[in-house]
Amino acid sequence: MAQKSTEREQQSPDEDDSRKPQDLTDVSKPSWGYVLGKTLREFTRDQCTDLAAALTYYAVLAIFPALLAIVSLLGVVGQADSTAKTLLDLVSQFGSEDVAALLRDPIMQLTGSPAAGVALVVGVLGALWSASGYVGAFGRAMNRVYGIDEGRPIWKLRPTMLGVTAFTVVLIVVAALILVISGPVAQTVGDLVGLGSTAVFVWDIAKLPILAIIAIVIVAVLYYWAPNVKQPKFKWMSLGSLVALVIWLVASVGFAFYIANFSNYNKTYGSLGAVIVFLLWLWITNNALLFGAEFDAELERGRELQAGLRAERDILLPPRDTAQSEKKAAALAKDELAGMRLRQAAAATIERNGDEVPEPDGEGGSEASESDRKKDDRDD
Repeated sequence: MAQKSTEREQQSPDEDDSRKPQDLTDVSKPSWGYVLGKTLREFTRDQCTDLAAALTYYAVLAIFPALLAIVSLLGVVGQADSTAKTLLDLVSQFGSEDVAALLRDPIMQLTGSPAAGVALVVGVLGALWSASGYVGAFGRAMNRVYGIDEGRPIWKLRPTMLGVTAFTVVLIVVAALILVISGPVAQTVGDLVGLGSTAVFVWDIAKLPILAIIAIVIVAVLYYWAPNVKQPKFKWMSLGSLVALVIWLVASVGFAFYIANFSNYNKTYGSLGAVIVFLLWLWITNNALLFGAEFDAELERGRELQAGLRAERDILLPPRDTAQSEKKAAALAKDELAGMRLRQAAAATIERNGDEVPEPDGEGGSEASESDRKKDDRDD
């Protein structure tokens, strides 16, 4: 059961409380063992595989608006066509030729769309708005990971999600440009300094860790800004984002090997086989992201426990905002009051008819039952 952000605000110390271990080397071995075990258990308890399925749905809705924004921005520097071809080649090499064929037509149509001036700006903003739906869904999943409800009002939440989406799109554009135009640039620089093709060879190796760093930064930004908790000071590369990337790489390679050697999706599903493979890969990706998020959350819990804080039940990070939570609590109290009056009116009618009024479940009536349900939800 998610904790109300108002309750969390009252219970939590400062997010950068000096009592907590400040460096990973300060985390004790027992704490590391607890963090690893708790991550696995919480991944199951939070039903992250189901959350990954929901995120896959939102990813499908967001992927083409995001591609439109990316291709439009690349078109400004004249690299839309070459970038699209390079990305499709990468999908074909590391994923599936069927998936590449599935994406080829819509992506190439996007690259051929005219975009300039106001039309470009409006198109990019509209695409970012649509693509931010995935970031919003990811934020709700992160709130479950941290066991807190959403307390940010819409006028704060929506701009945050749009900002994260825009930042992500810009980094993806940078990564795409590194893939496409870095080779000729490296060749030119190599010729100027007398290294020639050696510069291209060195850059082809060096750009891989740079692309990995960009991916880790994107995930770290999602982890930091998506949930309604004030995280400890921002780090461009969180350990959870690194864990997520490693799991994603291993799982993607394993899945590609399975598809290439053992699966019969095309024979079983025909032309839909490529779609199913793509959806499964997105689901694997979201599972990796959620596992990394769980790891970061449990690492924070481990740091709090090592500091002597009572974090065994709830992670003690304060909420970013409580306004929406308070509004929901007021609406819930109003509904409960209306329900109580309805029950009391029914009880009075039953008494007038001479019938026996049912006893409430436990002392305290509906309030006790509600608190019992919350306790049971937490203990499950």
